[in-house]
Amino acid sequence: MSSFKIEGGQSLTGEIRPQGAKNEALQILSAVLLTDAEVIINNVPDIVDVNKLIQLLSNFGVRVQKLSDNSYSFQADAVDLDYLHSDRYKKDGGGLRGSIMLVGPLLARFGLASIPRPGGDKIGRRRLDTHFDGFVELGASFEYDRDNYFYTVRAEKLIGKYMLLDEASVTGTANIVMAAVLAEGTTTIYNAACEPYLQQLCSMLNRMGAKISGIGSNLLTIEGVAQLGGTTHTILPDMIEIGSWVGLAAMTQSELTIKDVRWEFLGQIPSVFKRLGIRIEKRGDDIFIPAHTDGYEIQNFIDGSILTVADAPWPGFTPDLLSIILVVATQARGSVLIHQKMFESRLFFVDKLIDMGAKIILCDPHRATVIGHDFQSQLKSTTMTSPDIRAGISLLIAALSAKGTSIIHNIEQIDRGYERIDERLRAIGAKIERI
Repeated sequence: MSSFKIEGGQSLTGEIRPQGAKNEALQILSAVLLTDAEVIINNVPDIVDVNKLIQLLSNFGVRVQKLSDNSYSFQADAVDLDYLHSDRYKKDGGGLRGSIMLVGPLLARFGLASIPRPGGDKIGRRRLDTHFDGFVELGASFEYDRDNYFYTVRAEKLIGKYMLLDEASVTGTANIVMAAVLAEGTTTIYNAACEPYLQQLCSMLNRMGAKISGIGSNLLTIEGVAQLGGTTHTILPDMIEIGSWVGLAAMTQSELTIKDVRWEFLGQIPSVFKRLGIRIEKRGDDIFIPAHTDGYEIQNFIDGSILTVADAPWPGFTPDLLSIILVVATQARGSVLIHQKMFESRLFFVDKLIDMGAKIILCDPHRATVIGHDFQSQLKSTTMTSPDIRAGISLLIAALSAKGTSIIHNIEQIDRGYERIDERLRAIGAKIERI
């Protein structure tokens, strides 16, 4: 198990460029299975979860060629379905949450898909019902081997249908869309997720020959086609990483420029940080964060009540940034209520921040009240363990702002979502070492 050793309290400066979006990459890479033609994907993040999925595709017989550091060519013209039944697949697929995204494309093109119960973050229940309910609606049969935790769907032919999703699941919507593009007839998905990453997937599929309308809304219409062709696609910058760098700049009172962020896809992220009092300047397609040497003050609601920041499906605020907001609030002037609605275990990392001196009241598994220090009391260094990707980066930001030397164990969780983070942080002045 690797660890980070961090000497906190350093002022950072310079430019940092966000990596490609992890959550988009897992969908886009899975979509290469929908065609036997070549698909080129650019801005692929070099992170553990994405590299595991690329290896899974290669194990299926997909020809993978690395064109440059973050660009790949994929061609799925000789897919080996026997791999689905191998013990190796059960092990490899079970170690990656994103492996669920392979089911829709495999079912659509080959009429058969299986998946072991996926792994990933330990942040609470992350049910798969929406995915498989959608496949059944399209005409697939579903089997679940409870002894081996193995899911299988089969279909001689998928038939388009109207469906109302029970939740606006991003991965569920993406999986159903990828199955529906090769189904016979028209599929209508209401209560569809409409996150930018899903918009990117739909736009890519249309360039491959799919017929998807309603992109960006919660009502998608997919006219099935017989086959798809190849394309070239560039993945968006990761909005979660962009938010992480905004939080880092504020907490370390540093002046940072975040390059090429694609402002049009950031949604409410800039405005939520501004509600915490953080000054964000738009400079072309960059974000400039001035050094907050005078701190930052949380805005109350107009009736004077305490600010509440809660997650919601897009265009609401993304749940992946709530842990960053929580950490940033520990040094603000004022108080804020953080309401994590989607995952009941995601706030449990706050006990580590409390050990560092943060004033946080964990009301229940979903809500925490943060009373800011206004930089009058610096967080203290400590030794801690990263429980998941987003909590891990939040603890790292806390450690970079804290006085003294901190150790973070289990940084493999951070590596799952952040590319060469220690190298990139050192480039802007952080004192961080991988041990």
